[in-house]
Amino acid sequence: MTEIADNKTPDGPVDAPVDAPVESPADAPADAQADAAAEDVVLRVENLAVDFRTENGPARAVSNANLTVRRGQTVAIVGESGSGKTTLAMAVLGLLASNGSVAEGHIWFKDEDLGHVSAQRMAQLRGTELGLVPQDPMTNLDPIMRIGQQIDEGLIDNGLRSRRDARARTVELLDEVGLPDAARRAGQYPHEFSGGMRQRALIAMGLAGRPALLVADEPTSALDVTVQRGILDQLAGLTQELGTAVLLITHDLGLAAERADIVVVMYHGEIVEQGPARQVLTAPKHDYTKRLMAAAPSLASRRIEIARERGLEDVLDDALLAPGEEAAAGTVAESDALVQVKDVSKVFTIRGSGLLSRSKDFTAVDGVSLDIPRGSTVAVVGESGSGKSTLARMILDIEKPTRGTITFDGGLVGAGGHKDQIAYRRRVQPVFQDPYSSLDPLYSVFRAIEEPLRAHDYGDAAARRARVEELAEQVALSKGQLQRFPAELSGGQRQRVAIARALALSPELVVCDEAVSALDVVVQAQILQLLAGLQDELGLTYLFITHDLAVVRQIADRVLVMQQGRVVEEGTVDTVFDSPATDYTRTLLDAIPGKDLELAL
Repeated sequence: MTEIADNKTPDGPVDAPVDAPVESPADAPADAQADAAAEDVVLRVENLAVDFRTENGPARAVSNANLTVRRGQTVAIVGESGSGKTTLAMAVLGLLASNGSVAEGHIWFKDEDLGHVSAQRMAQLRGTELGLVPQDPMTNLDPIMRIGQQIDEGLIDNGLRSRRDARARTVELLDEVGLPDAARRAGQYPHEFSGGMRQRALIAMGLAGRPALLVADEPTSALDVTVQRGILDQLAGLTQELGTAVLLITHDLGLAAERADIVVVMYHGEIVEQGPARQVLTAPKHDYTKRLMAAAPSLASRRIEIARERGLEDVLDDALLAPGEEAAAGTVAESDALVQVKDVSKVFTIRGSGLLSRSKDFTAVDGVSLDIPRGSTVAVVGESGSGKSTLARMILDIEKPTRGTITFDGGLVGAGGHKDQIAYRRRVQPVFQDPYSSLDPLYSVFRAIEEPLRAHDYGDAAARRARVEELAEQVALSKGQLQRFPAELSGGQRQRVAIARALALSPELVVCDEAVSALDVVVQAQILQLLAGLQDELGLTYLFITHDLAVVRQIADRVLVMQQGRVVEEGTVDTVFDSPATDYTRTLLDAIPGKDLELAL
């Protein structure tokens, strides 16, 4: 393991805090400076080891971890899935799974060793001094309780407000995190909130007790870049105002560079590098940190931008995953277009909330036209609610257009009978965002990949087995993994299964709907490389739906930008990125984390 120069022991030298005594550092006694700095430390982790009990004995998830978090400071822990970053954070909060425990070391919160406090004291600290903003709001909010009730409950249970005063404080908290019309919103259920609004509600809960330390575990990983920026700006403003220290868990190095003071890099349960954020990410020392940086789409996008500015074509060839030949501007010739979407709209009828309320129409897609050339990758980007997923569902013939036409290989989509629809399903396949929910948990990997072959009467059992094994090899799954179930696989492995299943019937078009947004950067890079390789090998055509423009720059030939159901900009990736024509596109590009980093090429 690499030696970490910035790991301080409790007695080692530390920087003077911002709010040190008025006397100058030169005149202040050394012990006074040390005392002031010690008071500034909110969290100090010393030689921490975390074990989990398994059938085969204890498994070490975190080993020899040391880090310090000071008042008002943001420390980001980065690393791929399984690196131990969330386990370390849960150990700090005393929220390890029932089979997990702190095996060695200490977790000092101010002057208390959290490894030796009672369960009652730990619960008290979590309600007041320690806050948490978890990753997935839908699994951390009770779907049958109104948002306001859930915040009220925390305030009352932790003794922060009386039952009579709790609702007024809840409304104040929701207003603080930027929810408009907070009093009305407090009376709504989680399903009535957008993803960004639900995340804001969780931030309100996390900051309700005005904690000294807030643990933010991937708080914006599932959100689009503009919503992510708004929420992180709000969080930064509130924590700065309160003097709260933040322990930020993330796999996005661009985000860490932009938001953190200190970056801590974890790999296989160990801290392999740490230091000032910009220093670590512009001049990484450890090979694993360099690997993370090479994989991060936001940083890859920044390297492409720098390379173009400097005319370094060899760097561009290494950074781009797409074929790299720009499609000609304008409409693709009809003979070259596999899919043509012409003036398509989709209108949904939304029922009123009351018995006497009238239904109203909502236009999700409004007059969209696009061409997808054979063998190319066309990306559709935009914020949540822009209509891009609805457009994908219409191309997949899951939703029917209200107006307009969609043609595939010259034939009208959805115009034929059941047999035509079955034939279309063979030629067009989806890969969805969450590979866990799109795979049957009771099916083995083999059965999941085999299922479309069974449904379409592909050969006998031996032919299907041979085809499944061929597909597994194409997506780098071993034969042993074919007997496993989805719960036994990592997120990246599950997405490989989903891709193999989509390729089972040798489709011509694959629709990737946020296919890498739920994966860490290393796995993202692997899946993007896999998709690019399969495209070259099999001549596939991709429609790539995403909110992440950094991913688009790596993999796409052309890009459409959608806003409120309309296409506001279209062109080659280079044109859109280098010379955006609309303020909205510029806003999306400006929101890519780490866009101002000076990276080595």
